[in-house]
Amino acid sequence: MAIEVNGKSIETTESGFLVNPLDWDEDVAKALADIEGIELSERHWDVINYLRDEYLNNNQNQPMERALLKDMGKKWGSKPSSKEVYLLFPLAPTKQGTKIAGLPEVHRKGGY
Repeated sequence: MAIEVNGKSIETTESGFLVNPLDWDEDVAKALADIEGIELSERHWDVINYLRDEYLNNNQNQPMERALLKDMGKKWGSKPSSKEVYLLFPLAPTKQGTKIAGLPEVHRKGGY
């Protein structure tokens, strides 16, 4: 599969994740979010940037939901509930968010 972004063809896996994470930029994120039916807000970008930072700067860490909630709480001033973060990414913040962040697919079970 492939998506078109700014006249460039970006290869994705069957499940919609980028084949090459280096193809990612904010326009690609917006295109992936659009495919997922998500309009990106500042809080979406906070989660996306957090996931990218954890992966790229922390030994390819793909945090579970508990860590994401704790760290978003530090950024947002109060710890969000799972429900609040699932409103941002209905198909799981650590999975759907990872897709939009241009990172490899998470294959673990569970999310908490």
